[in-house]
Amino acid sequence: MDILKQPLITEKISAMNEKGVYGFIVEKTAKKPEIKNAVEKAYGVKVVSVRTMRYAAKHKTRYTKTRIVSGFTNAFKKAIVQVADGEVIDFYGEI
Repeated sequence: MDILKQPLITEKISAMNEKGVYGFIVEKTAKKPEIKNAVEKAYGVKVVSVRTMRYAAKHKTRYTKTRIVSGFTNAFKKAIVQVADGEVIDFYGEI
């Protein structure tokens, strides 16, 4: 089971990247120490703090020509990670 699913690349998180703060979508059952160890291992940086947020699934309804389609969006967990001063995570290095 991989703890880090994907990095968050939004305008708000990108503005926070200059301050050494990065966002990730993580496994729903991951704890803060596990997230810290995963980021340090994957990117080779020193993590200072980890903040987490859980997002519940939202009910969505779509009206089509033939019927009404109901369902839920995916529930997920977001982690905001602060790295030590002077350290940088480069998400675009492999592009």
